[in-house]
Amino acid sequence: MEPISIHVNGRSFSRQAEPRTHLGDFLRDELRLTGTHLGCEHGVCGACTVLVDGEPTRACITFAVACEGREITTIEGYDDDAVMQCLRQAFTRHHALQCGFCTPGMLATARDIVLRLPEADEARVRLELSGNLCRCTGYQGIVDAILDVLQQQRANPDVQFEQLRQRAGAPRTAATARVTAARQAEPSLPSPGKPAASDTAADMAEVDPVAMARAKAKGNAIEVHFDVPHPVDRVWDFMGDLPAVASCLPGATIDTHEGERVKGSIAIKFGPMSAAFAGAARLERDDAARRAVLRGAGQDSLSKSRTQGDISYRLEALSAGNTRVHVDMVYALQGPLAQFSRSGLVKDFVRRMVADFGRQITRRLDGQAAPVDAPQATVSVAAVMWGVLWGRIRGWFGRPPRA
Repeated sequence: MEPISIHVNGRSFSRQAEPRTHLGDFLRDELRLTGTHLGCEHGVCGACTVLVDGEPTRACITFAVACEGREITTIEGYDDDAVMQCLRQAFTRHHALQCGFCTPGMLATARDIVLRLPEADEARVRLELSGNLCRCTGYQGIVDAILDVLQQQRANPDVQFEQLRQRAGAPRTAATARVTAARQAEPSLPSPGKPAASDTAADMAEVDPVAMARAKAKGNAIEVHFDVPHPVDRVWDFMGDLPAVASCLPGATIDTHEGERVKGSIAIKFGPMSAAFAGAARLERDDAARRAVLRGAGQDSLSKSRTQGDISYRLEALSAGNTRVHVDMVYALQGPLAQFSRSGLVKDFVRRMVADFGRQITRRLDGQAAPVDAPQATVSVAAVMWGVLWGRIRGWFGRPPRA
């Protein structure tokens, strides 16, 4: 048990908590704030969404001890909130409450949308809500309620709304300082012969072999392949051009590129959950064997999650004009996003990303894809995950997914 002091709905609490206790259980069991509902407990359904320092956060994948000193707002803490008062009335007016299980999370996300996106249209509202699931499948009333509040504010702006918007957009220096202090206190991973890890992108590129061995032992390894209808030499040359390769991966951007080293980022969005891993990687190539390994590490500044991994690939000539690319991935993930433990779905998701990556390479080699410096779209985990689930459902009923 560890002591924890947090501020919830304007009140300070000091309790003992197990390091493994997530914030949802802490709020419900220790503070008796049962308005925070727990659904999937994997960060998927969004029913447990609360505000942590003003930002929507999944309570089921956030450790309570990680919230030391932070401001938590649950559904019970909005009595004096002007935005929530309007949303509650709109939810009632548009029959958006239904069974009510998802409502606390829906309202927390809706409040964030109203404050952050005052000009949002229906398509944007639906996109922002995609990380909150309703088992009644009655999204129309919820969407209408949010659009109603947005329209009210566009027609008759409220001073309290504007003040809340300015407060939401202001830098949260206090929270950042606490996170930085906590991160400095974290012990570095053991790595014989290597310096301690730091937060700089260059140092994070030095992947820890001990962590990789542990990740592989835990099953955090994926083997996939894809075929490219081009000669092996041409594919090999293309795979050595890191900016060109990055342009085939949606959400990936290259900031700097010097020889075998590259720094950049990849953005992923899952409804209200967003991650943008910034880091560095080094490519080691064996031209004779047509094998290579990309070693890299990165950190998401929003969720404070960290990842490192090896992506090895080798080329096999299937024929004079066809090449098979074998990809072996080993990865380690630390932080809140590591609690998303649907390993089967994650692996399916990665396989689909790699398959799409292969199709983009084929298009580039065919001269059909966008130029290297074209803006990249964000990876929508929700969209890909839906494709994975739909493929499984089709498979259960004997109808294989379309290629």
